[in-house]
Amino acid sequence: PSSPAPPPPSPPSPRFAADADEATLKKYREAEVTHGRVAMLAVVGFLVGEAVEGSTPLFDAQITGPAITHFPQIPVGWDLIIVTAIGFAELQRALVGWVNPKDAPVDQPGQLRDDYYPGDIGFDPLGLKPEDPEELDLMITKELQNGRLAMLAAAGFLAQEAVDGKGILEHFSS
Repeated sequence: PSSPAPPPPSPPSPRFAADADEATLKKYREAEVTHGRVAMLAVVGFLVGEAVEGSTPLFDAQITGPAITHFPQIPVGWDLIIVTAIGFAELQRALVGWVNPKDAPVDQPGQLRDDYYPGDIGFDPLGLKPEDPEELDLMITKELQNGRLAMLAAAGFLAQEAVDGKGILEHFSS
């Protein structure tokens, strides 16, 4: 059975985009969902990365310090693998959601497909997407709210570590 079509994106605060058309609002929602998902992963990465510091066999347990210093410590070659994986994921997202640039007007780059719902690239290996439209709308709202909170948390983590050079978990133990 096919899933119901997601509801159209709800507009942000009227003050934010008073003159935006539906296509622009859809782009804003795509950016918000994407950044929220990245931020949720970042928050988990900060906490887990610092919690397992020195106790994981990965990279001979040599990656230490605050999470903002971890990526430069990754051995040469691994960064290329990570960037390639991210690039592949972004390419897949672009192929699913965006109009091919050769089919879009020159003065309107980055158009989203009409049948694309922001963030819905068809990847649901655990079957978590609800069949009921009301449940789906509730889940979408929860994801947006958690993503917004995670964006603030990740920004706070980055700022705190940059200011004092201590890991986030260090602040809880001192």
